[in-house]
Amino acid sequence: MTSIRSLLEKRKKIKRKKPKYLRLFWWKKIRIRNRMDSWRRPKGMDNKTRKKWKSRPPMVEVGYGSPREVKGLLSNGKRPVLVHNVEELLKIDKEKEIAVIASTVGKRKRLQIIQKAEELGIEIFNKD
Repeated sequence: MTSIRSLLEKRKKIKRKKPKYLRLFWWKKIRIRNRMDSWRRPKGMDNKTRKKWKSRPPMVEVGYGSPREVKGLLSNGKRPVLVHNVEELLKIDKEKEIAVIASTVGKRKRLQIIQKAEELGIEIFNKD
């Protein structure tokens, strides 16, 4: 079995080659110009993008996905876990997981979570 590090490197190489999928006709319609990255599958019978014509944006295809073992992992090989309070922080495995403080947590509770994480030796992804 290959190691997590080698799979993370493989994912990095795959993502480097992955094209940027653009929404069809984002260059024509002003109302979708701001949402050009929101991919929609072309379904029209004569659609040139669906037919994969040379001058059209690339279609989403199988083969650009990450290896299954590293899906959802950060670049350091740890899985992010959303934390809302100190009790949830105690359930984290510091070897395999990293804490992410929820955006709805206020300043006082955020400081408590950061302090407790330093005591336990748990990394926090969004400390600042």
